[in-house]
Amino acid sequence: MDQFTLNLLFVGATFALYIGIAIWARAGTTAEFYAAGRGVHPVLNGMATGADWMSAASFISMAGIISFGGYDTSAYLMGWTGGYVLLAMLLAPYLRKFGKFTVPEFIGDRFYSQTARTVAVICLITASVTYVIGQMTGVGVAFSRFLEVSNSTGLFIGAAIVFMYAVLGGMKGITYTQVAQYVVLIIAYTIPAIFISLHLTGNPIPALGLFSDATSTGQPLLETLEGLLSDLGFQSYTEQHDTTLNMFLFTVSLMIGTAGLPHVIVRFFTVPTVADARSSAGWALVFIALLYLTAPAVGAMARLNLINTVYPDGVASTPVAYDARPDWMVNWEKTGLLQFEDKNGDGNIQYLNGDENELVVNRDIITLANPEIADLPGWVIALVAAGGLAAALSTAAGLLMAISSAVAHDLIKAQINPGISEKNELLAARISMGVAIAVATYLGLNPPGFAAQTVALAFGLAASSIFPALMMGIFSKRINNKGAVAGMLAGLITTLLYIFLHKGWFFVPGTNSFTDAEPLLLSIKSTSFGAVGAMINFIVAFAVSRATDEPPVEIQELVESIRIPRGAGEAVDH
Repeated sequence: MDQFTLNLLFVGATFALYIGIAIWARAGTTAEFYAAGRGVHPVLNGMATGADWMSAASFISMAGIISFGGYDTSAYLMGWTGGYVLLAMLLAPYLRKFGKFTVPEFIGDRFYSQTARTVAVICLITASVTYVIGQMTGVGVAFSRFLEVSNSTGLFIGAAIVFMYAVLGGMKGITYTQVAQYVVLIIAYTIPAIFISLHLTGNPIPALGLFSDATSTGQPLLETLEGLLSDLGFQSYTEQHDTTLNMFLFTVSLMIGTAGLPHVIVRFFTVPTVADARSSAGWALVFIALLYLTAPAVGAMARLNLINTVYPDGVASTPVAYDARPDWMVNWEKTGLLQFEDKNGDGNIQYLNGDENELVVNRDIITLANPEIADLPGWVIALVAAGGLAAALSTAAGLLMAISSAVAHDLIKAQINPGISEKNELLAARISMGVAIAVATYLGLNPPGFAAQTVALAFGLAASSIFPALMMGIFSKRINNKGAVAGMLAGLITTLLYIFLHKGWFFVPGTNSFTDAEPLLLSIKSTSFGAVGAMINFIVAFAVSRATDEPPVEIQELVESIRIPRGAGEAVDH
């Protein structure tokens, strides 16, 4: 059976599974549409959260970022996993105890203000739309290669699939679909990693293989890779090149951005109790760790395989001739994500650092191309295709659910038409999700960077706007409505301004990407500014609250009741 047919079978089978689950778990009420009826088991919710979290950025792009960035990109791993610890300890149980459907609903009630709720909706939509662009980018990459269609056609196909199961099933359908998607993506990620680790090091556990000896040289794998990169003029793989300030702020931005992502937070509204919310967070960490412990090995091994493909007899020898290039290069050239230019006219592929380089490899293809580079069986390649699409579509569905809920529940029902019936509210939620899918698809055609970079920008926006408001709403009785609104706007606006000033106000004519520029403030890049935006949010909120009236007594008692168990302090010794 040829590779295209295998790809079609694997991808088609998983899509049929997702749509079948959505039909089986179709939401019939707003409670099921927004929060899956609050009846999801903690383990299943942990799996769904893992799929919701491990997006195209994690599955498709992260290993590519690590593969080309080395040590500097370890911040992605530390920030994204550390954020879950913050979420589990500081936010998830308290927000579940509050008992609302959406993040803007909590902010609106806690800060006793419809304005605060509206600003929260704006922050949510801004961060979520930016995030979903990264997912649609990943969908386009996967479809363009494995189903041999253009990037834009792949986007449209992916959007249609998400529309079918997300609009139909709501949070209930999305939850159980994401459980299936987690199983698909984790199998698809680990199986080829095990094959490649065995081949390169003899160790079946990729995370351990990363620190084992390479069978080809008898030296540690990382040392082997370091030597090859040095010979080709690339920067060191294991040394730090970014500034400590930027790495620190980037890590913090990813951590607090994780804890402030609405589509992840709402997952903890779907379980029956507060204890289940804590348990779900723990299980999610376990399921996420399975992929995140493997990603560094995938990145390093993919870079090693890439170099060995171009220089099969060693970097000191003549590189492979372009006419004799392997099939995987031919396949990925068709997508436009791998390009060759014979600059010296010798007909060979020069892969070097600098102007003499003749091979341009898009970082988003590394995970998907790795099984082909390693010459693994066709069914493994097809499985990776299905896994990459599962990762992108699962997170896209969660993000679109968050956007839909904010529009239908927090704008239409809460402010525009409070008397709307449940049936019409459900219809409004489905229509708003359809519109969100259309907008996300359009923006996905012109992404501002690699999938992981685009997602990092979304984390910065969530970090600077939503996370501080949630933290102050739970842990400070003194923050009032004026302070919360001023803080969210200050954090969001300053971060957006910095991103656009750093990345370029306008698209560059003739290209599909923003321009890059030197950091505007010290060494802080646009992807790291979320931490600064969060500090601005906190400072402005506290300053404005101190200068204005205290929150009403009932609001202060509400904050107290969220954090302190009922009856605490009543049992004392006499």
